[in-house]
Amino acid sequence: MTAPRTPRRPRLAAALTAAAAACALALTGAGPAAADDQADAAATGPWLTGYWHNFDNGSTTLPISEVPAAYNLIAVAFADNLAGVPGGITFNLASAELGGYTEQRFKDDIAAAQAQGRKVVLSVGGQNGHVSVTNATEAANFADSAHDLMVEYGFDGIDIDLEHGINAQYMEEALRSLRSQAGADLIITMAPQTIDFQAPSYAYYQLAQNIGDILTIVNMQYYNSGSMLGCDGQVYSQGTVDFLTAQACIQLEMGLRPDQVGLGLPATPQAAGGGHQSTGNVIAALDCLESGRSCGAFTPAQPYGPIGGAMTWSINWDATNGYAFANAIGARLGTA
Repeated sequence: MTAPRTPRRPRLAAALTAAAAACALALTGAGPAAADDQADAAATGPWLTGYWHNFDNGSTTLPISEVPAAYNLIAVAFADNLAGVPGGITFNLASAELGGYTEQRFKDDIAAAQAQGRKVVLSVGGQNGHVSVTNATEAANFADSAHDLMVEYGFDGIDIDLEHGINAQYMEEALRSLRSQAGADLIITMAPQTIDFQAPSYAYYQLAQNIGDILTIVNMQYYNSGSMLGCDGQVYSQGTVDFLTAQACIQLEMGLRPDQVGLGLPATPQAAGGGHQSTGNVIAALDCLESGRSCGAFTPAQPYGPIGGAMTWSINWDATNGYAFANAIGARLGTA
């Protein structure tokens, strides 16, 4: 993979049609689920999630040991398909692209980050990833192979970043099977595109609802999107505070806890095809959602309290900008 992670750009007309039900649900729903209703979910954030490149795409490369401490959740990008095993995944460290980074040093660096209290997960998908989990056999293969990788490398969990469609039923089956093997400390994160939460009929929306009891955080990709509907039924354009807050509201009102909702942004303008925002905007959106301060045109009906955190694509792109994202957002979240 040599290009920035660039999800497909959905068409606004389709989103406008499909999102009506989601907006109605968000505006009339009962609000966020109480924490004690989903006590089994990992809720130890806030998280500053950063994607780490297992490839050289022209930004920069670095070992896990050089990832700033502010990133307390590192997503290794990306897993590969396991040949001959439908639904199975594997991981192949691109040592040659990473300056001779060895498997043992990689594993040691993961362990060192974890010794600092940080988490490291393996991300499945990305722009070019096509892992298919559409039946019981593929779900079992996904879970078994993911667990094998957790044991081999020490990963704390899995990030679902499949940008070419998922099957909610069988991905849930896979993740619940993985949790039964890995235990209650399993970290499960998701990085859906904005279109994926525009209607309750969409698979990511359904998956997030159905695994709320074991889900750590959903880091929506608020970029490469174009305009989308917010929970108030209004259209908002990417690159604005309202684009973040009015769509995060959908997740916050559909039943996810505030600590399960994260804001995903590109670290630099070069990291995505569109949707980059200043760190000031990201902080304003967090303030708006949490306390009703620094809002734009959209203001939540009530503050939600502490949000789960923020995510960036990527640590490597952030490194090209002096880690400006990690420094500013880490300070805001208290991870720096």
